[in-house]
This record gives sequence, C-alpha cells and structure tokens, in this order.
Amino acid sequence: MWLRAGMAMVFDLDGVIVNSNPLHTKAWILYNRGFGINVGDTLVERMYGRRNDEIVRDFFGADLSAEEVAAHGAAKERLYRELLKPVLAEALVPGVREFLGDHDEQPIGLATNAETANVDFILDGSGLRRYFRVIVDGHQVRNAKPHPEIYLRAAELLSTKPCNCIVFEDSFSGIEAARAAGMRVVGLQTTHDKLPGVDLAVVDFHSTSLEPWMKAQTAAT
Repeated sequence: MWLRAGMAMVFDLDGVIVNSNPLHTKAWILYNRGFGINVGDTLVERMYGRRNDEIVRDFFGADLSAEEVAAHGAAKERLYRELLKPVLAEALVPGVREFLGDHDEQPIGLATNAETANVDFILDGSGLRRYFRVIVDGHQVRNAKPHPEIYLRAAELLSTKPCNCIVFEDSFSGIEAARAAGMRVVGLQTTHDKLPGVDLAVVDFHSTSLEPWMKAQTAAT
C-alpha cells in the first residue's frame, strides 16, 4: 500500500555510494587466477550490475551446487573487503555524504544486488547507515536486476509510489530495473560515460545540475 506523498530516493551501492567497481574487478581477477581462469577483456561486461550467484556460475559453470556458488561468492567478497578496507573513505563517491545529509528529511532507501556482508561493511565503515530507512539486497528478492522487483520492494517499504521515487544508478541493468519499476533515474557516470535511459546524468554528487533538477522533481510531485 502506498501511503506517503512526496519524493523518495533509492540508491544503488556499488558505483553510487562507493566507487568500488575497480576493486571488484581486481578481486575477481585475483580470485579467478587462483583457479586458472582468465576472462580477459570480457570481465567488465560479465560482472557489472549482476548478482554474485550469476557471476559465479558464469565463471565457474552453470552446474555448480548452491553451496559451491555461495562458497565461491563469499570467498571473493572477503578478498574484495580486504582490498576496500584501507581505502573506504576515499572510495566514497564525491559528495555523497553531503548529499545524503542535505536530504535526510526525505525517505531514503538502498536497493542493491550486493552481498549483505558488503552492504554492512560499507554502510557501517563509512557511517552512512543512519541515512537509510530501508535496505533491500539481492538475497531479499527472487529476481535480480534488471528485473524491477528490488526497486518495487524498496518503494513498498518506503510507502511511496514508484512514480515518486528517484533512483540513483550507475549500471545498465540497474537503470533498466528502475525504468521497469516506473521510477525516475539519475545516472552516476562512475562506471559508464554514456547512460541511456536516465533522466539526468552526473559525474558525482557535486554536479551543479543535480540540486536544481531535484527541486524541480519535488515541485512537480
């Protein structure tokens, strides 16, 4: 049931809150190397915007058991967190902390394909958890992005109509999911320079076009 009027904001995690995709790439390269797997130039397109179970089966084979998939995914993510820990503060997307603070009166949610352990590590390590009233990760929905389920679930938990939600995304699959959910989309150009289907594209949260656009959306609600 949709109860709340006004705009809500829903953020992806990787590439939106934290510019972590380069470290995810490095972690996958290192982890796969231990098994003699070299994915070469195809790594980025096979990794970005996908849930871990999909990535693991792509790299290690579709016939893996659920336990094997989970073990591979957990081991890679432990390696990723080891790489991220010493650089977490500087890996935050520029301006995100200030932007969240300036809009903390609005309902704010997180909707990410990321592993729960990574969500906790980043939000707790950065001190940003307090801004998010709702957190939905890939294990709480049946269908990963680009299916709209995760964004529709976030809107439901925020008691806000999908058409009154602004999604912040960096991946093609995430943009597709938000669009399919009937939401407006701000694209962060942290992963791709060109983001088809977004309402506004910005380099980071310091972009001078972001706040005027946000005010216009609120006024039109």
